[in-house]
Amino acid sequence: MRVLITGITGFVGSHLAEYLFSTRPDVELFGLKRWRSSTAELAGLLPVLRLIDGDLLDAPSLLRALQASRPDVIFHLAASSSVAGSWDAPNEMVQVNVIGTLNLLEALRQLDLDAPLVLPSSAEVYGAVPPAQQPIREDQPFRPVSPYGVAKAAVDLLGVQYFETFRIRTIRLRLFNNCGPRQPERFVISGLARQLAEIEAELRPPQIHVGNLEIRRDFLDVRDAVRAYWLAATMGSPGEVYNVASGKARSIREILDHLLKVCEAKHVEVVFDAARLRPADIPTLCGDPARFRLTTGWEPSVPFEQTLLDTLMHWRSRVRGS
Repeated sequence: MRVLITGITGFVGSHLAEYLFSTRPDVELFGLKRWRSSTAELAGLLPVLRLIDGDLLDAPSLLRALQASRPDVIFHLAASSSVAGSWDAPNEMVQVNVIGTLNLLEALRQLDLDAPLVLPSSAEVYGAVPPAQQPIREDQPFRPVSPYGVAKAAVDLLGVQYFETFRIRTIRLRLFNNCGPRQPERFVISGLARQLAEIEAELRPPQIHVGNLEIRRDFLDVRDAVRAYWLAATMGSPGEVYNVASGKARSIREILDHLLKVCEAKHVEVVFDAARLRPADIPTLCGDPARFRLTTGWEPSVPFEQTLLDTLMHWRSRVRGS
């Protein structure tokens, strides 16, 4: 089986590549990467991985990548993924996520490829949902409050439109918050873990800077998420949409408290930093994964405490190694 992953050098893409190589020996794996992207996270896979240079905003490069790989399955993970960053660069967010996805869908249509396309959307499309309507099901209306959420809603709608109109075999996944080792520090759990690792190494004062600790999110280990991607590709129904979530929301305060318990520095001051607040935020996002569970049998398997510890251990290794 020939598999193409766009954005293979990213956080989720590299974990998906590792998962496929360790569990699916029949897979011939291709990865789309921008020429300037680092391949450091793929170092162990480079001898058996076929990388193809391309860019979502360069439509001819996508045609060339699809012609070179002729994939049986496509995972579209290349994206601009920071909710916070979308306020600073909304134009880039829309260009990369919406126009980039449109270019990929058009390339598939022009080449008449019949490969299923796993198309990630996001829980951010739902926006602020009343507590009585959570955990959130897939029929919840879109009410995005950030440029990122708006862009992902457009990606979601493009996916269903290209299925209905051109029978492109899109399978949409509305991912709740992924986390785990190797996640960039601009995401909350990884950012907290890096600060604590630097405090342990005495590279910063014993103060951890935080934003809003009361927001609650449905966090899911990236290693469980990549299993979900594969199950969606092999067992999901084209044209369908699935929530991928743990079904439990946790506050940032709970997460910080747990990280402080396992931190080697025992006297860490928590400092509020207004610069870490967003112009608009969603109090709680919690997903109902029942549809996906019934379709594929998927369940999260990595305990959340292990996710937090592995993330902290990753940053300990990075900080002490540098």
